[in-house]
Amino acid sequence: MKTAAIFALLAGSAAAFAPTTVSPRASTVAHMSSINEAFGISIETGNKCPPLGARILEDAQPSAIKWFQNAEIKHGRIAMVATIGYLVQKLGVHFPLYLGPSGSNCFHPESETAWLLSSSTGVTFSDIAKAAPLDAIQMVPVAGWMQIFFVAGWFESVAYYRQWVKNSPIPGDYGYDPLGFTKREGGWDSEELTSLRLKEIKNGRLAMMTIAAWVSDEMIPGALPVWHP
Repeated sequence: MKTAAIFALLAGSAAAFAPTTVSPRASTVAHMSSINEAFGISIETGNKCPPLGARILEDAQPSAIKWFQNAEIKHGRIAMVATIGYLVQKLGVHFPLYLGPSGSNCFHPESETAWLLSSSTGVTFSDIAKAAPLDAIQMVPVAGWMQIFFVAGWFESVAYYRQWVKNSPIPGDYGYDPLGFTKREGGWDSEELTSLRLKEIKNGRLAMMTIAAWVSDEMIPGALPVWHP
C-alpha cells in the first residue's frame, strides 16, 4: 500500500513538470482572436479581420502583423496625398511659380518666359501644368525621379530605424509630429488620439481605392463604375 502511494506521488510530481499540449485548433482560435483585436479592425468588417487578410496572417508572428499595419498606414498616407495631387492636376489648379518667371499663378500657369523643367527634353513647367495627371508623370525627367527616390529612400530609412530599431510600439509612429498631436493629455492612450488614428486608417483605405479607381478610369475611359465595350 505504501509502495503504491509512493508511485502515485512520483507520478504526480512528474506530471507537474511535463509540458502541456495545446491543440492546433485552440492555438489557431487564440491567434485569430489576437488578429481580430489588432488596431484598425472596426465595424465595417464586423469587427473581424476580412477573410483574405485572415488567410494571409493565419501563421504570422506579432512582428509580422505590425509590419502589415505599418505597410497599410504608409500606403494609405501616400494614397491620400496622391488623390489630392491627382484632383488638383485634373482641375487645372497649380502652384504659382514664385521662384520662376513672373506672370504665373495658381489658375494661369503660363509664364512670360518659358521656365524649363528639363533642358534635355525641353519640357517647361507650363507644359506640365496643362498635361493630364498621368501624362504629367511621364514628363518628369530622370533627374527628377532620382530626387524623388532619394527622398523616399531617406524617409524609409528613418521610418525603419524609429519603428524597428528603437522598437516603437505604435505602427505608423515615426517620431515626426510637427503639429503636436501626440503631445496632448493622455498621449497615445487618449480617446481623442485613438479616434484620430482610426480615422487616418479608414481615410487611407478609402484613398487607396479612390486613386486606384481614378487611374483605372484614366487608362481605360469608361472603366468605372462599370466597364462596357
